[in-house]
Amino acid sequence: MYTLNSRQKSLHLASPAVMGILNVTPDSFYNKGQHTDTDSLLRNAEIMLKHGAAILDVGGASTKPGQPLIDTEEELKRVVPAITAIRRAHPDVWISVDTYHARVAAEAVVAGADMVNDISAAAFDPAMLTTVGGLGVPYIAMHIQGTPATMQLNPQYTHVVPEVRRHLWQAISKATEAGIKDIVVDPGFGFGKTVAHNYDLLRMLGTFTTMGRPVLVGLSRKSMICKPLKVNPENALNGTTALHMAALMHGANILRVHDVKEATETVALYNELR
Repeated sequence: MYTLNSRQKSLHLASPAVMGILNVTPDSFYNKGQHTDTDSLLRNAEIMLKHGAAILDVGGASTKPGQPLIDTEEELKRVVPAITAIRRAHPDVWISVDTYHARVAAEAVVAGADMVNDISAAAFDPAMLTTVGGLGVPYIAMHIQGTPATMQLNPQYTHVVPEVRRHLWQAISKATEAGIKDIVVDPGFGFGKTVAHNYDLLRMLGTFTTMGRPVLVGLSRKSMICKPLKVNPENALNGTTALHMAALMHGANILRVHDVKEATETVALYNELR
């Protein structure tokens, strides 16, 4: 059983946890800026918590394919007030900040975030690991090939699973050297991968569970669902749920999702099956 520790709080992962996505961006690929104002954000957070979210993941930078990296100051304007508002309304909830900027991570933790979710595993900001190590909070290291602007232009691997696994081992080593104790690994579904690459990673997800760290899976409403089913993200919930069960059966510890109710129901049925 894994346990994440952040200052005076602990999150036990004996049962897989659901992380609800709270994007405060005007251009996210699915929510499309629906929750950028505080009232809407808090309503959505309340619904997610009611439906069983263990973590709320707040992000202020869109990372959809083709998107350039956002300026630090703009990200701070979006993320810090959102986290402050959620923390004030929900003193005990676990909050994650989805950022690749060390300064945003630091200010978000001061505002109330409990952990840092970095799509670049510190590749975009070399100061990230020492910053998180000093903050004493858990760190999610994700694999990405390229940047959001370039990642889907022509992703190529000789053997995708061992290459992603090797990258995450290196991320664990560097994070540990920086003093980070609780590290979560994320194979990065959709971040510099073709549909075939994504299914190879999902099929072999058990390879990542042997790394001795919790495994986060983020595939909610992504192209690995939309392309095979010929649907848009708005109509990809059924496919998302199907793949969530597959991920759980292959050892996922955290599901990062748009639809918390359906994901928590999937976890409940998985626990019955297990």
